[in-house]
Amino acid sequence: MRSIGPMELVVILAVALLLFGGKKIPELAKGLGEGIKNFKTALKNEEKAEEEKKQA
Repeated sequence: MRSIGPMELVVILAVALLLFGGKKIPELAKGLGEGIKNFKTALKNEEKAEEEKKQA
């Protein structure tokens, strides 16, 4: 499987700009960042709960 090259990345970004417009992209990026942050926090909490169960 090939990785995404710089030209493919430019095409993807251009299509996203056309679909969502310049004003929506920062909002989408913020939402995506918050979602990733929440996911990581949930994983850490799950790992801590698992460790506590093993210790008990």
